[in-house]
Amino acid sequence: MSLAIVHSRAQEGVSAPPVTVEVHLSGGLPGTNIVGLPEAAVKEARDRVRVAIQNAQLEYPARRVTVSLAPADLPKDGGRFDLPIALGILAAQGHLPKENLGQYEFLGELALSGELRPVTGVLPAAIKAAKHGRTLIVPRDNGAEAALAGGATAHGATSLLEVCAFLRGAAQLPVASGLVAGDAPVANVLDLADVRGQPHARRALEIAAAGNHHAVFVGPPGTGKTMLASRLPGILPPLTETEALEAAAIRSVAGCGIDFHTWKLRPFRAPHHTASAVALVGGGPIPRPGEISLAHRGVLFLDELPEFDRRVLEVLREPLESGHIVISRAARQAEFPAAFQLVAAMNPCPCGYAGDPSGRCACTPEQVRRYRARVSGPLLDRIDLQIAVPRVALADLSEVAPPGESSAVVRGRVSAARDRQLARAGKANAQLSNREVARDCALTASDRALLERALDKLGLSARAYHRVLRVARTIADLDGSERVATAHLTEAIQYRRALGANA
Repeated sequence: MSLAIVHSRAQEGVSAPPVTVEVHLSGGLPGTNIVGLPEAAVKEARDRVRVAIQNAQLEYPARRVTVSLAPADLPKDGGRFDLPIALGILAAQGHLPKENLGQYEFLGELALSGELRPVTGVLPAAIKAAKHGRTLIVPRDNGAEAALAGGATAHGATSLLEVCAFLRGAAQLPVASGLVAGDAPVANVLDLADVRGQPHARRALEIAAAGNHHAVFVGPPGTGKTMLASRLPGILPPLTETEALEAAAIRSVAGCGIDFHTWKLRPFRAPHHTASAVALVGGGPIPRPGEISLAHRGVLFLDELPEFDRRVLEVLREPLESGHIVISRAARQAEFPAAFQLVAAMNPCPCGYAGDPSGRCACTPEQVRRYRARVSGPLLDRIDLQIAVPRVALADLSEVAPPGESSAVVRGRVSAARDRQLARAGKANAQLSNREVARDCALTASDRALLERALDKLGLSARAYHRVLRVARTIADLDGSERVATAHLTEAIQYRRALGANA
């Protein structure tokens, strides 16, 4: 029977659904037809495959070739199906043993010469192939990426001829391997010791890291807001193996490439304020991840927050709460993880010097109000820590001034506090539900009255009520306290005051 079946995988969000490539040869006028919702790049595979087979000195059938990509209702895009289609055509002619195809999955784009070119989304495919007990064969340039998937067996090939020789048993393909770091290297991470002065902001950054809280730094130009934010990844707890694979899989799908020396470091993304909503959350005709997904398990830093288009900022509201983003199009829908930690920086007014002791600010109250209104109240309500970053005293900048604590020292305290949270609730404090907040952040009657008075004075919402309690719980964890004390609560309240009643 002139029928061959080859296994491959599509790309849908960060998942890799299985695709069965069925190839049938029949009588009639020679031609190749590909069915199963192929996008333009997949339809063009018939020409790439035909020329690649001929240039590899193999026979292309002078018959009617029908290629079915099942399931038929799953859209297929990219050049990833070139290799399985070519192998299916050769197997249907009897040039390859069909019985050997079932234990493998294939991905790869073919050059006209028959060489294999790398494709995106190999890591999710390698993880899925391992779960189904199949060996993955990919272009050699994708081999190191496939090797990241624990328990997966993958082979890298440079050409169609190499794969054919391997399937015939005439040659061996090297097992895919790469430069895989054992532990996340922290030596190259920016050190918090570089930040001079700003003890209040440093303390807030430590709290944000310990509880995975969102934060915004507010202060004049040149006070160290960006410097502080860029040091946050260095004091966060190391990624677990699962978290690192999640972040790497998103980069694989996005086609950004994976740095195999630093793939276990937490991502740090800092898009420019001219970024569009699609660039931030993802999208396109074929949905691709945006900056919030590329920052998954890491930090998304938005500098000059009010300079972002307000409509762009508003798309962050749902992902900040849910930890994922669903991108819907007329023909398809894709879901990407987006469990990022938001850190932002902004000036207090258009000129940047409102509240500065120099008195150089000439902005009117109305100008200040309009400037701050560029960031909506609902978005600010979701940011736990709002930190004032005043001008640094010149004495703190001198070479004789003692440096602050290093990232390694702070990271030790942060990791200990995070371990307490995981032991108690299995998650960071920022992810606690309202019911878990009531259980783990119980207050005395006097402290509850204090919090209610503060909420009323600052005009805060019910959402802010629970967020203050979560921050207080993190401060207590840093202190090693089993309960939230008055000092923890009052410190948490003050982090909602940097932007006044609008916070």
